Amino acid sequence: MKVLYFDCFSGISGDMTLGTLLDLGVDQDYLIENLKALKLDGEYKLDIMKELKNGIMGTKVDVVLTHEEHSHEHHHNHDHSHEHSHEHHHEAAAALSHHHHEHQHRSFSSISAMIDESSLNENVKELSKRIFRVIAEAEGKIHGKPLEEVHFHEVGAVDSIVDIVGTAICIDALKPDKIIFSRIPLSQGFVHCAHGVFPLPAPASLEILRDVPVYFTDVRFELVTPTGAGIVKALADGFEDGSDIIIEKIGYGLGKKTYEKPNVLRTYLYNEKKN
Repeated sequence: MKVLYFDCFSGISGDMTLGTLLDLGVDQDYLIENLKALKLDGEYKLDIMKELKNGIMGTKVDVVLTHEEHSHEHHHNHDHSHEHSHEHHHEAAAALSHHHHEHQHRSFSSISAMIDESSLNENVKELSKRIFRVIAEAEGKIHGKPLEEVHFHEVGAVDSIVDIVGTAICIDALKPDKIIFSRIPLSQGFVHCAHGVFPLPAPASLEILRDVPVYFTDVRFELVTPTGAGIVKALADGFEDGSDIIIEKIGYGLGKKTYEKPNVLRTYLYNEKKN
C-alpha cells in the first residue's frame, strides 16, 4: 500500500505543498498541461525552480499574475505570511483586493462550477472541491454566513486556485493509497495587517484544524495558512509520527520565510505492508 506522508515541521501552505509534490517526482509539464483545463490562460505564469533553503535543496513554486505583476508584488509584501499573502484570506483581504478584479466576487459555487466545467478528471475535481469546501465552511462560520454566501477574496484569486487545483492534480498523479500527516505546528502572537491586529493562528486556519493534532511553537509568523489547513483537513487519512517505515522517495517544498528552522514542507513516499 503506497503511503504519502507529510512531515509538517515548519507548517504548510499551498505553494509549499505544490513544491514538495513536484520535488517528490510529479512531472512539472504534466502539472502545467493539466492546469490549462481551468481556462485561466494568460492570467498567470508558473515559476518553478530549484533553490536552497537553510542548506536544503528543494522546489519553490510561485504563481505570478501576468497582467498585474506590479499589483501582485504589492499584494504580497506583508510580513505576516511565510508565503503568498493571498493564502491568508481573512476579511482584511477585501481592502487589499478592491483593485484586483480577479481577486473579487469568487464564491464557493462559482469556483466549484469552474472546476466542474473543466476537462480535469473526476478525481481531481472531487479533491479540489473538497479542499475549497473545507475552507468555505470555516470562513462561513467565522464570518457568520451560510456556505452559499461565502465569497473568497484571496483564496478566490487565480494564484490560490492554481495552488489548490494543482495540489489535487499532483495527488492524483502520485495515486497514494493513503495520505498521512504529522502533527501540525501553530504559531502564536498577533500580527498587523490592513484590517488592524488579529491573532495567530488565523481564525480560519484554527477553525479548519479543529479535531486535528496540533502543537504550539514560539514562532511569531504564520506557519499554517488557511489553504494549507484546508489541504490537511481535506486530504488526511490519519495523523502519525511516521516511525517504522522504509522510505522510497523524499520531496522538499520551499516556503517564503527564512528563520532558524528550514521553512520547508517535507514529504515521503513509502510502502506499508498490509496486515
